[in-house]
Amino acid sequence: MELVPKRRLLLFSGRSHPKLANDIAKYLGVELSNANLREFADGEVHCKFDESVRGTDVFILQTHSKPVNDSILEQLIMIDAAKRASAKRITAVCPYYGYSRQDRKSSGREPITAKLVADMITNAGADRVVSMDLHSGQIQGFYDLPFDHLTAMPVLIEYLESQNMKEMVIVAPDAGRVKVAERFGQQLGLDLALVHKRRPTGTANQVEALHVVGDVEGKTCVLIDDMIDTAGTICAAAEILKNHGANKVIAMATHGLLSDPAAERLAKAPIEKVVITDTLPVRPNINLDKLEVLSISKIIADAIDAVFEDTSVSEIFGGHNLA
Repeated sequence: MELVPKRRLLLFSGRSHPKLANDIAKYLGVELSNANLREFADGEVHCKFDESVRGTDVFILQTHSKPVNDSILEQLIMIDAAKRASAKRITAVCPYYGYSRQDRKSSGREPITAKLVADMITNAGADRVVSMDLHSGQIQGFYDLPFDHLTAMPVLIEYLESQNMKEMVIVAPDAGRVKVAERFGQQLGLDLALVHKRRPTGTANQVEALHVVGDVEGKTCVLIDDMIDTAGTICAAAEILKNHGANKVIAMATHGLLSDPAAERLAKAPIEKVVITDTLPVRPNINLDKLEVLSISKIIADAIDAVFEDTSVSEIFGGHNLA
């Protein structure tokens, strides 16, 4: 007897960003499957899939938004449930990867929490991981599983191309973002500048911008970063760019964490627009007129489809998704 296996794709989502999950399902042309997530009185999370997942390709979507620990654990529980229900392949889709900034030891007696998250996702039973614009590309090396690193660059570039690009320059807000900013500059045919910054020893969410490398006088400066958390880096960079004669400043980032006091800082900063993507939900109390949110649901849907069909994910980005 010879059987031809019928492949099935099932997409499950945690509760951290339901709108993004529904948008991705719409692009894929599938119904979002129900994980029936609920909590016991003491806060423990329970999961029970509505349908059989035996022999299926299961994609478990959860962006690690605030409260980040709850979001991660909820995804782990869903992965474990799929593994124990005999799913053929389980892909953890994490648009924003929690703890990505803790990717190395910067001083003694510190954890490498990004590696701990990788170990937990692996041990829960994931066979593959998909994420977007990691804070550090080395996180991919924390896994002994296939890891697809996506980028929001096509969406951000499309936005910039719709703007008036005369006298525009791409600016890296710190040395760590130079490579990414360089890619944007190459794609758009624009010059590159760099803001040199320093973080005071022993502090978190504090930054000092020191000086600018490159010509920004009279130009529209586009600050490119992977995330905006408390907005200290972006606002300090915008201040120094204006002091060096920049005409206007646009801030762009993939992940809009926007932790307090980000909204207040951005409102007061000399920034004309703040452009982020919807990898994370924007909290209802964020009232910022200059904020624009772009959708990355199609990019993630295309990547899920490529994984399911066993085709190239890199081709979606023309090979520009390498960290």
